[in-house]
Amino acid sequence: MNYFSKFYQQIAENRLAHWLNTLPAQLSHWQQHELHGEFKHWQKTLAALPKTQAKFLDLQQSVSVGKRSDINDGEFKRLENLLRKFKPWRKGPYLIHDLPIDTEWRSDFKWDRLHNEISDLSDRYVLDIGCGSGYHLWRMRGAGAKFVVGIDPTQLFFMQFNAIKHFIKDECVNLLPLGVEQLPELKSFDTVFAMGVLYHRRSPIDFLYQLKAQLVQGGELVLETLVVDGDANTVLVPGERYAKMRNVWFLPSTEAMCAWLERCGFSDIRLVNTDITAFEEQRKTDWIDTESLQDFLDPNDSSKTIEGYPAPKRAIFIANA
Repeated sequence: MNYFSKFYQQIAENRLAHWLNTLPAQLSHWQQHELHGEFKHWQKTLAALPKTQAKFLDLQQSVSVGKRSDINDGEFKRLENLLRKFKPWRKGPYLIHDLPIDTEWRSDFKWDRLHNEISDLSDRYVLDIGCGSGYHLWRMRGAGAKFVVGIDPTQLFFMQFNAIKHFIKDECVNLLPLGVEQLPELKSFDTVFAMGVLYHRRSPIDFLYQLKAQLVQGGELVLETLVVDGDANTVLVPGERYAKMRNVWFLPSTEAMCAWLERCGFSDIRLVNTDITAFEEQRKTDWIDTESLQDFLDPNDSSKTIEGYPAPKRAIFIANA
């Protein structure tokens, strides 16, 4: 199955046409040499999803498509059984023909915190780096974005996105299985989102330059990351793990983060939100079958991680290229 042919056709006719110089070769290599061992099983599951005619779509208040009345009891049962084969579902939630996919993260909480702070997305080209299964891609489209691209190298997330797209069928929303290091300097997006990614990068400064290289002149960066309390010189460098995660490298203070953005040439830098991650926002559900936030914190002191570091605190920054 060629997941990308329509995408190539679309960008050949828009401002992303120069991406065709590198992208097809990258994705061809991915399809030939880098597929996950479960990928063929996921493909079969995707192909088995019921073909429905959804009479309802909401991308403004939620990600909800179709109604229960659109499908019969057998199709509904098959829908749930098949979608559960894509567990764990991390980011959401989704409502597919009134079937709730109760994801680990209530990503709508994050959207509620930021969407009134950012520039109007109407008619914008938008890139979401580290987009997971693509929940926010659909919310960006619902907010009026003209063309939305997400990148995330996790192949299960790619298949989850395509499972949702099977029902929504919007060719202006796409997810590519790439990492940020594989992006050329596109300089084509009006808004770039990078949420929950910076602390996973070994070189946060290089990462900020990579983000800037995707924006048009004056374009807007929306960055969300873990932070710690402190002054402009405060940066936490955890040991082997932070909240049981191995790949956490740098947690700056909000002042340090602003200084990093300024050093990389961003302007009009503003901190628009800080928030302690709550159990209502990240929790175990029967759609994940793995540990979640409660398991990552000190059972006797929820203000600390299991390793003794400050518990997850997230901040949202907006800046312009």
